[in-house]
Amino acid sequence: MVKFGLQIKATLENITNLRPVGEDFRWYLKDSVPLKGGRGSASMVQKCKLCSRENSIDILRDTITPYNAEDTDKFKTVVKFECRGLEPVDFQPQAGFAAKGAESGTPFNEINLQEKDWTDYDEKIHESVGIYEVTHQFVKC
Repeated sequence: MVKFGLQIKATLENITNLRPVGEDFRWYLKDSVPLKGGRGSASMVQKCKLCSRENSIDILRDTITPYNAEDTDKFKTVVKFECRGLEPVDFQPQAGFAAKGAESGTPFNEINLQEKDWTDYDEKIHESVGIYEVTHQFVKC
């Protein structure tokens, strides 16, 4: 089993604590399914048609960490995956992220990063807020 970390990099404007929301947040993987033989569960299971081996990727939920204002423009690991026979190669951010205003603490609960950019307005500080140029990479842990 190998562990891979998903690192993201973005430019944050007046925003911090960017994180996925909810236990059912979908990265690019499906929900947990039981593994054959009672070995637990995994986020994705794929069976080889030639040898019948089950390969899996499991989200290590206790490794999920927010991307903060001080992380801006730097790669940071935000989640780790335990992989058996599979290797993640791409990530497409979607809806389901949340963050808060860096100065005001204003919650922004409906962030969609599908376009790799997101903007809004923080009424408390009368300033725009945004997340720009979202990129990613995978690293072995």
